[in-house]
Amino acid sequence: MLQGRTLWELIEARVDATPDALMAVDEDMRTVTFAEFRTEAERAAAGLLAQGVAPGTVVSWQLPTWIESLVLVAALSRLDAVQNPLLPIYREREVGFITAQADSALFVVPSVWRGFDFEAMATQLAADQPAMRVLVADRTLPQGDPSTLPPISEPLDADDQPVRWLFYTSGTTADPKGAQHTDASIAAVAFGMGERLDLTAEDRNALVFPFTHIGGITWLFSSLQSGCSNILMEGFHPQETPEVLSREHVTLAGSGTVFHQAYLAHQRSQPSPVFPDVRGFPGGGAPKPPALVAEMREVFGAPVLSGYGLTEAPILTMASTTDSDEELATSEGKPMPGVELKLVTIEGELAAPGEEGEIRAKAPQVMRGYLDPSLDAAAFDDDGYFRTGDLGRIDDRGNVVITGRLKDVIIRKGENVSAKEVEDLLYQHPSVADVAVIGLPDPASGERVCAVVQPAEGAPPIGFDDMVAFLKEQGLMNQKLPEQLEVVDLLPRNPAGKVLKHVLRDQYSD
Repeated sequence: MLQGRTLWELIEARVDATPDALMAVDEDMRTVTFAEFRTEAERAAAGLLAQGVAPGTVVSWQLPTWIESLVLVAALSRLDAVQNPLLPIYREREVGFITAQADSALFVVPSVWRGFDFEAMATQLAADQPAMRVLVADRTLPQGDPSTLPPISEPLDADDQPVRWLFYTSGTTADPKGAQHTDASIAAVAFGMGERLDLTAEDRNALVFPFTHIGGITWLFSSLQSGCSNILMEGFHPQETPEVLSREHVTLAGSGTVFHQAYLAHQRSQPSPVFPDVRGFPGGGAPKPPALVAEMREVFGAPVLSGYGLTEAPILTMASTTDSDEELATSEGKPMPGVELKLVTIEGELAAPGEEGEIRAKAPQVMRGYLDPSLDAAAFDDDGYFRTGDLGRIDDRGNVVITGRLKDVIIRKGENVSAKEVEDLLYQHPSVADVAVIGLPDPASGERVCAVVQPAEGAPPIGFDDMVAFLKEQGLMNQKLPEQLEVVDLLPRNPAGKVLKHVLRDQYSD
């Protein structure tokens, strides 16, 4: 595993070590070696330099999982820009808030992708943010002469590095929160993940989820550290993705419960093994049924290797290839290298061994803080530990077991949905007097979003289609739209007036 203080230093080290090794292949069988990757990144960096991108320039970008997206990341790293990757599911509401708060100077988007006009959205947002320019990049990037590039900056040690990444998470509030990361924080988690997975240059990893997720950037670092190659899909498809992974001899097929269920379904429809070379299924971002872990082992002969973390503190714990099947099924693995965890009870006391408590962490991969510094006081305790808001315990073998959440977040297909955000929008509907949004267990998505509505007096009850149309009009992204609507005469509340969401979850869970 190679080391590098910055992403660009790591790129240089990998090219020196294995220039002609395959770095990535996509569904169309386009390929790029590590040396080609650096060359393309330098050309794109020169092109972006000519368009005004300089050290410290904030560049937001919202591209699918393309080879060009990886090249863009490297090019911006070469220029010492500040990168703000945005999930493709984000729409006007989220993107407008983020680009304004981040003070983005450039917004890179595809023209139209999967039926959505990103260029139109970006152009409209830029009209309200005159300092932000829009660059449309459909599998192409600006090109320039690498000889025009400035000298490479001298890499700084981890503690002295400037913020180079702004990753946003919806969290538990209506507005997204910007977590500030450095190259060192991402490199630390990538290196630890590589150790847990025993990554080697022979591995072929499935990069089939949004590359703009912090996990996608982490895999870029890991592939440069280990020399492994990535199999790219611009978007996950339950039929086509397994076929591409099979064609490319995948060895590590991530990256979460929904993906693994799709792999199982595909294998059941085939007469012979579809992943004969697979040795592990990395995962995270959503609860995993123990039965699924057992079935994956039985069908594919390989373990599910899950991890636990947040955008603010990615992969705090992760399973290892040496863990027992029982550990893999019931826990999220042990703390990563350099991670210090403590569990604090609801009463504010340190949890006893085996006792449940809020998970708090100090680690090299913990963010520097939020872009909005007013959020930091609630995010860190007096000892400097990051408060995850998640409840868990540590078993007698040191594995972390997640038991619940303090935060009112619904995790749907690995992405956070803020109940408060959806509730705040539904309250604006004339037929809604009161509303509670809850997460219900769902075998396909981990949790589904359910809106429980108390109708306004004298108004007709809101219908499901009306609710969805209204929320779309308010700019809510499809990922957050409720999939279930329940209408009640009165929402249950405790004496203090708080909605008893656990009562609703019990009532409407299958």
